[in-house]
Amino acid sequence: MYKSDLRTLYLQKRQSLCLKEWQTKNNQICQHLKASSLLHSAKTILSYCSFRQEPDLQELLTIPKVWGLPRCVEKDLVWHVWQPGRLRSGKFGIQEPDPNSSLIEPEQVDLILVPCVMCDRRGYRLGYGGGFYDRMLSKPEWQGKTTIGILFDFAVVDEFAIDPWDQALSAICTESGLFTSH
Repeated sequence: MYKSDLRTLYLQKRQSLCLKEWQTKNNQICQHLKASSLLHSAKTILSYCSFRQEPDLQELLTIPKVWGLPRCVEKDLVWHVWQPGRLRSGKFGIQEPDPNSSLIEPEQVDLILVPCVMCDRRGYRLGYGGGFYDRMLSKPEWQGKTTIGILFDFAVVDEFAIDPWDQALSAICTESGLFTSH
């Protein structure tokens, strides 16, 4: 299957989850992340605002860390310190931080929680097709950062075809647990 066909299929599966099932899965993912040494040892964590029934990590933002959320600026992600009540609708209708809020520089970041439409067990992800995360993670200042792909069990496959620019994630987290990619 082409990536565009896979994206359509897995987005449909995700959007077909009933609210109760989606909330249960979100809670389980958050519990696994809360128990993770990767999260405990991190001081600055980049996350995202749930969109199109992605796993919702909002409850993690109550953990005392520096939390960053992305803002789409042209073809790049710009990271800002999250502040309660300071989100607005941005590009693609995704909630984003206020552009005047403090920036987070790559050297400050310990952990990145990455939304995925689907992912394989090697850690390669399929997103919405804009290439925002692959472009960012390919830059020298972002290489070597710990990345965890966030998705539901049904969206994890053994392997799919990748492109030369695809960047593998360090681990994936689903409602079943946190797994190191291989």
